[in-house]
Amino acid sequence: MRYPLYREARERITLPSGRPVAEFSLESLEAGRLGPEDLGIHEETLRAQAAIAEKAGFAPLARNLERAAELTRVPAEKILEIYEALRRGRDAAALLALAAEVERDHGAVRTAAFIREAAGQP
Repeated sequence: MRYPLYREARERITLPSGRPVAEFSLESLEAGRLGPEDLGIHEETLRAQAAIAEKAGFAPLARNLERAAELTRVPAEKILEIYEALRRGRDAAALLALAAEVERDHGAVRTAAFIREAAGQP
């Protein structure tokens, strides 16, 4: 797959709702054919971007994109909770509990590892 995906792989990427990205247009939005579930980015699109970044030698960017892909499965409220927990005084016990929850409830293994790292755990 080649970057930019929107131009180079339109047939292979989808909206978060699963609809083809080709259906995303201002006309579709104005006609009411798109809804909130169509806005954003699909997990697999982020994974494809991560693979491109890794292949191009941008490993840190690839890791960030992989975490972002995981976060597409996490409710917005939980993402805000993670953000707040990482901002504050970094209570290690609370961060470890949050990491366990994110991994257990949402399968966000890389994100949980990132939170554990912030808590001072390997």
